[in-house]
Formats: sequence, C-alpha cells, structure tokens
Amino acid sequence: MGKLEGRVAIVTGASRGIGEEIAKLFALEGAKVVCAARTLNEGDHRLLQGSLASTVAQITQAGGQALAVTVDVSEEGECQKLVKAAQDAYGAIDILVNDAALSYYMPIVDYDVKRWVKAFAVNVHGPFMMSKFVLPGMIERRCGAIVNISSGSAIGPGRGPYKERSRGATMYGSTKAALERFTQGLAQEVADCNISVTALSPSHVVPTPGTMYHKLVTGIEDPRGEPPILMARAALLLASEPPEKINGRVTYSQQILGEYGLIEHPTGRGVSTKGSGCSQI
Repeated sequence: MGKLEGRVAIVTGASRGIGEEIAKLFALEGAKVVCAARTLNEGDHRLLQGSLASTVAQITQAGGQALAVTVDVSEEGECQKLVKAAQDAYGAIDILVNDAALSYYMPIVDYDVKRWVKAFAVNVHGPFMMSKFVLPGMIERRCGAIVNISSGSAIGPGRGPYKERSRGATMYGSTKAALERFTQGLAQEVADCNISVTALSPSHVVPTPGTMYHKLVTGIEDPRGEPPILMARAALLLASEPPEKINGRVTYSQQILGEYGLIEHPTGRGVSTKGSGCSQI
C-alpha cells in the first residue's frame, strides 16, 4: 500500500520540473493524479522541454493512473474546468499541489505591466482560485491537503548597502512571499476542518528546463543544484502527514526531510538519501 493509495491529487505545473516529479511520485504512491499545465504535447512550448503527455505516459507505463488537463490557472473559468475534470474522472479531490509558476527576470524599471500582472495571476491568484474550488469538498469530508510550491526568493535581500545588483527577481520573490502569507492565513482558516495547508521551497535551486533557461543553473548535472526528487519526497510528506503535525508549515525540502530522518546530510550538495524509491516517506 502506497502512502496515497485511493486518493485523488491535482498537480499544477506538471508538464516539467518539480511538478512533473511530484506527479510521478504521487502516482507511484497510489494516487490518481490529474496533471495540469498549459503544455499538452512536446514542442507546444517553444522554449522549454516537457509536456503533460510525457508526464502521463511515464506514470501509466509505471502502472499508475493519471489524466492530463490543459489549463491556464490565471483564469477563473479554467480553474473551475480543471477541478470539474478531476472530479468527473476520479471523484472527490484529496490533495492539491499548486506548482504552476511564471517568471520573467528583469529590473522593475524595465518590467512590462502586463507581464507583472500575469505573473501575479499565475503565481498568487491561481493558487487562491484552485484552493477555493477544491475546499468545499475537503471541508465537507473533513480531510484534505494543499501544498503550495514556493521559493527561497520569498525572503528578500534585507537592507543595504548592497555589494551587487539584483538579477531581476523582485517580481518572482514578491509573488512567493504573497503565496507564503496566503498559505498560513488559509491554514488558520481551515484548521478546525482537518485540512492541512503548507508551503514548500527547495533548499537550493532545482535544475529544471525553466531554471536552466533563466541560467540559474548551468545544467541538469550542476553540482550546486538540488535533485528534484527531494522536492517530490518533501511534498509527499506534507500531503500525507496528519494536519495537526504540519498545518501552516512554511518550510524547505531538506529541512523537513532532515527533521523526519529521511535524508542523512541536509546540506544541498551530495545529499545521500536513506534507501531508495518513495517508500522512505
């Protein structure tokens, strides 16, 4: 029996990177996974590799159950469509992982207003709308888990003087700071409903098509990077632990895995995991 046997999970941003890894691990642990993103087929995104079709194919080939749903989480109607598709396919939703994100790295003085608004719509309004639409069922059944994927950039650079100029991550950090505040506010609102709401950031930059495109890492094998499986294992932990243990947590992947004894050296470099596979969480 997997840790998520019989549960239904929605994972946004599941076409590549962290979202893809979470979707695959959740399915391996027995969940029926609704994989959501804008990119359905390989090549649909002109800049980044990865697709929903690829994620779902990997899950089904491994014996899991998954459904691909294209969605733009910045639109209310699209979020409603996604929740309905998940319910029609698999029934009541037990887990929501808000991983979909959008970023443009540039100084504020150069920022296009439409891009700024769109990024907030995806990174903040999307998790709000998705949470709003899955919560009625969770509240009625008095169970559920919402995991919001954040970033270390939510913590600002502090006060000056500054030795070097920012890389232009002010917008992305602002959205993630808002997401973390939303996480704890919502966690408090549903605390008496046996529902957990948490936020999870990688301890170090995770090599993905997106982080490679923005030159945050040099490649998949960048030794400074954190393997995406650590984020997936930490998300699995937050999605499966009793709410009274983790509700309202805003944490980092290696921090919480280390607390539970699931990694030996929570340093970010050369991390040695205990055992193999997802049975460790």
